[in-house]
Amino acid sequence: MWSSEERVVAVIMLGGPTKGTRFRPLSLNIPKPLFPLAGQPMVHHPISACKRIPDLAQIYLIGFYEEREFALYVSSISNELKVPVRYLREDKPHGSAGGLYNFRDLIMEDNPSHIFLLNCDVCCSFPLPGMLDAHRRYGGMGTILVTKVSAESANQFGELVADPTTNELLHYTEKPETFVSDLINCGVYIFTPDIFTTIQNVSTQRKDRANLRRMSSFEALQSATKTIPTDFVRLDQDILSPLAGKKQLYIYKNMDFWEQIKTPGMSLRCSALYLTQFRFTSPHLLAQGDGAKNATIIGNVYVHPSAKVHPTAKIGPDVSISANARIAAGVRLINCIILDDVEIKENAVVIHSIVGWKSSIGKWSRVQGEGNCNSKLGITILGEAVTVEDEVVIISSIVLPNKALNVSVQEEIIL
Repeated sequence: MWSSEERVVAVIMLGGPTKGTRFRPLSLNIPKPLFPLAGQPMVHHPISACKRIPDLAQIYLIGFYEEREFALYVSSISNELKVPVRYLREDKPHGSAGGLYNFRDLIMEDNPSHIFLLNCDVCCSFPLPGMLDAHRRYGGMGTILVTKVSAESANQFGELVADPTTNELLHYTEKPETFVSDLINCGVYIFTPDIFTTIQNVSTQRKDRANLRRMSSFEALQSATKTIPTDFVRLDQDILSPLAGKKQLYIYKNMDFWEQIKTPGMSLRCSALYLTQFRFTSPHLLAQGDGAKNATIIGNVYVHPSAKVHPTAKIGPDVSISANARIAAGVRLINCIILDDVEIKENAVVIHSIVGWKSSIGKWSRVQGEGNCNSKLGITILGEAVTVEDEVVIISSIVLPNKALNVSVQEEIIL
């Protein structure tokens, strides 16, 4: 049995501005972790999931962003959840495990018995309490959340093999060239503090190998650019792979949805998944309306309290409308994210699209994507302050900020 005085901390890895390039043009205006999915910042979903962990003492956010970019959010979310949330800025890349180790003294301040490690760009229901219970039963150093995917897509992720009876991790390989397994790493972990000793051992071994290496000055010069820094430790290649099959790591199967949020297209898909989850976990966040006093609402829709939506508009399914947006009469919205201060004028239609901050869509205009979230032009994206004039059609296109469109375009990137 475990002590009732045990404490748990959670660490959420945010990445940084150089890492979110695939998320442009949306990440040009806001750090990717703060981009809203289902009306809440991306990082809000794992943070609120951490709130359900028993004996949670602290949540740490680790990233490369400037502290000022997260100061306001960290303050508000700490007050809202009544849990201390702290942002820690990395001075340089340390790797997924090295970044954790870099702040080990702060993370261990509360003397936690367990440490959750989550990636911010993961979309799932985060079954953290169940994962903690399983981890305690296993008695290992770490437990990995895993899910099943199609054999065709598995090689985009870390593939693994586990004992079907004990759930021990037997083999782990990151993005293999040949098929290994349809079980993949979800990017959510729980560790005991022994993880810090394991990371330190990797660094020490790397230093020792560097010191023992005997080579000519030419060879040293040639290998200098290839050598991994001793304090750069990758969780997958340097920790998970070597420890597989040594009765230290176990798996916990995710039985719900899971996606990775690498592109704007996937953010639209994940916003819809979170809206569906709200139906069961936070129904009060979903809008309602029958077209009488309020707009007609179909399926799962989030509308910010400050947004103004005309009663004759028809909204949904899978729509998120952010602060101070103005939706005029006769507008039709389907599967889209409408960001702050957007104006959509009379009888306009928006489908499978993300409409950027302060943008305007004219009367009888149509902004639409084909709906393939995995394709580069599968959805339409309007950057900040884009103006679409009246009676203009934008199909499957990406429009960078501050553009005015008075002619129709299809499958174009407007720079």
